[in-house]
Amino acid sequence: MKLLDIIQLNELQQVQDLFAQATGLAAVTVDMDGNWITNPSNFTDFCQRFAQRGPAGGCQGCGAQQPGVYRCPAGLMNFYQLLLLNGEPVCALLGGQAAEPGQSEEAFRQAALSLGAPEEEGLQALKKAPVRPEKQIRAAAELAVQAMNNLIALRSAGHDSRTQDVVLAEEMGNMVGKTREIVRKIQDLKKVSTQQKLLSVNAAIEAGRAGDAGKGFRIVADQMGKLAETSSEVYESIIEDSKVIYTAVEHMKEFREER
Repeated sequence: MKLLDIIQLNELQQVQDLFAQATGLAAVTVDMDGNWITNPSNFTDFCQRFAQRGPAGGCQGCGAQQPGVYRCPAGLMNFYQLLLLNGEPVCALLGGQAAEPGQSEEAFRQAALSLGAPEEEGLQALKKAPVRPEKQIRAAAELAVQAMNNLIALRSAGHDSRTQDVVLAEEMGNMVGKTREIVRKIQDLKKVSTQQKLLSVNAAIEAGRAGDAGKGFRIVADQMGKLAETSSEVYESIIEDSKVIYTAVEHMKEFREER
């Protein structure tokens, strides 16, 4: 199962955007190969203009980290946090793009040059990055991933519930179909039983006409008649029980559809 099987992209984007607005940090949701799933939120001017793009669309050196906080090639602090579905990582929240307090202008300048950005333009772009201590970035990242994982778990539970409803509806439909089939077959057997009873009556009449020679045959005919009558009663009882089952299942279906 994939993340977008249980949660809509616009809902994921909205949560990410709210996080970026509340913290002033950048954020984007990526798959396990680093490809962007959402549109980036609050990306810094430097990262949008000068960052070296990898084949997955993200900055080279970003998104290929172990979960946690790290310094990117531009000298900014980033975070990488896994998002889980049923306990398994399905994507990650990547973001940050913040400078640490006291980070020197020379450090910014060298970072810009190392990425091939024009010195002054790159320097000015890096200086626009939000300033956050590592502790604050780490706390914000953990809060965001906890909120998003809770949302994923909630949507997953709803998806599983809907799947169970579909299976239940199918099984109810099968039960109704089988009950109807049983009733039809029992009705056919009841018809056979009626024919057997008629045959036993005719046999008894013929045995009576045969006199003493037909006494034994008459006894057999009488027993066949009693057996046919008993069978007919049993079949009628089964039909009535099947109707009760059919009605109960229909009521269950109606109750489910009204929920």
